[in-house]
Amino acid sequence: MFSPKRMLLLTLLVCVPASLSAADAEGKKQFLAGAATSNITPPLGEPIVGGWAPVPARNIHDELHARCLVLNDGNTKVAFVVCDILYIAREVCDEARQLIAEETDIPAANILISGTHTHSATPATSENYRPFLVRRIADGVRRAMENQVPARIGWGSVDEPSAVFNRRWYTTDPEQLKNPFGGMDKVRMNPSRGSATLIRPAGPIDPEVSFLIVQTAEGKPLSLLANYSLHYVGGVRSGEVSADYFGIFSRRIAELLGASGPDSGFVGMMSNGTSGDINNINFKEKGERRAPYEQMTRVAETIAQRVYEAQKEVEYQDWVPLGAATRELTLKHRKPDEAMQKYFAEIMKQPEDKVVYHRHERTYAGRVQKLLDGPDSSDILLQVIRIGDLCIPAIPFETFAEIGLELKEKSPFEDTFTIELANGAGGYLPTPEQHELGGYETWMGTNRVQLDASEKITEVLFDLMADLHETQKVAAD
Repeated sequence: MFSPKRMLLLTLLVCVPASLSAADAEGKKQFLAGAATSNITPPLGEPIVGGWAPVPARNIHDELHARCLVLNDGNTKVAFVVCDILYIAREVCDEARQLIAEETDIPAANILISGTHTHSATPATSENYRPFLVRRIADGVRRAMENQVPARIGWGSVDEPSAVFNRRWYTTDPEQLKNPFGGMDKVRMNPSRGSATLIRPAGPIDPEVSFLIVQTAEGKPLSLLANYSLHYVGGVRSGEVSADYFGIFSRRIAELLGASGPDSGFVGMMSNGTSGDINNINFKEKGERRAPYEQMTRVAETIAQRVYEAQKEVEYQDWVPLGAATRELTLKHRKPDEAMQKYFAEIMKQPEDKVVYHRHERTYAGRVQKLLDGPDSSDILLQVIRIGDLCIPAIPFETFAEIGLELKEKSPFEDTFTIELANGAGGYLPTPEQHELGGYETWMGTNRVQLDASEKITEVLFDLMADLHETQKVAAD
């Protein structure tokens, strides 16, 4: 017969996973990772609001997903959730993060939830869709937790400038520079393609495709999280729901890695970088007609092929330290002055079918009034995730490319990429210099926060980066 002490010892041994016991016995740190997808396709009838006027969803071209990745260094866990959705409001992200924190041991501060900004999907604003989305995000992370296995990790990048173009242009055509406020801008968003009036783009592009790749300890592909500063591609049929090139890339990279089978467990993910002023249109050339979904498939194929080749050069690590830091930042909301209020009051007195100066005057009359009636400020959540020498800031805005380039250039980490529309959605985020130029992204109502918001945000992110980098140095010492 066994003694009570021996029975207790046997029970404890049985409860410890074999892989973890072996690692502990050898005195090694063990890195774990798990991935999963969760279907978040909205019901038909939900509004697709990627254009000026919403249309109800009438068909599902391809299912939408929350693509989830959990990383675990033994002490710290972080989770990434990339959703095929136009955007996710701060309140919805907070609700999902809190639910995950309650149902797992991942702290809410260590969970990064972002939207891809596909324009052929819905926002999570309706009472019909919102609770479903929150539940499915939480379930996806829980499943990723259950799928954790010993893993190794690496990251890299490759430039692919062929698919990204700055959409803000200087032009000599005064008609294209009119704005809904009765004034003239210095640049135009989405000017006439191939026009002789185009001078030059008003800002840079970021051609880098960054990626994080995870394998099992045996070398089986587990997940790849990519990041590209491309707003979206589009080219869908009206009323159809689609994940755009983000979804096609996720499927295609799995195929290229030989991990596309139903039992592979691999999760491909494409997050949106800093693309508030970037799209897939080469404005110097006349456009070619494409069949629906043709152009997004071309773009996804090009990027997937480039990432597939680049990942062959990745050096994997069996263990890296993880970290996360967050901070709240209060930003003031823009408000119309008396002159602007008077201008729009006159606009609204006119017949609805009469355009006085600009075809979107009435739209911006409503947006400006909403800002006037709304709160004076709002709190945003800024976050930085650290994975070894890789740093991933998260910004809840459609962020201009030059902001992401600055974060990369001045980061204390060896590698950095930014995920936008993360943990909230606050509209466009131009720099103060871009505000001076005007254009759609800077208009009050499209941009809602104080004009120097980008500077406030980058200041906080650099502080968070420094804190995480210092922690890394202390741990190394």
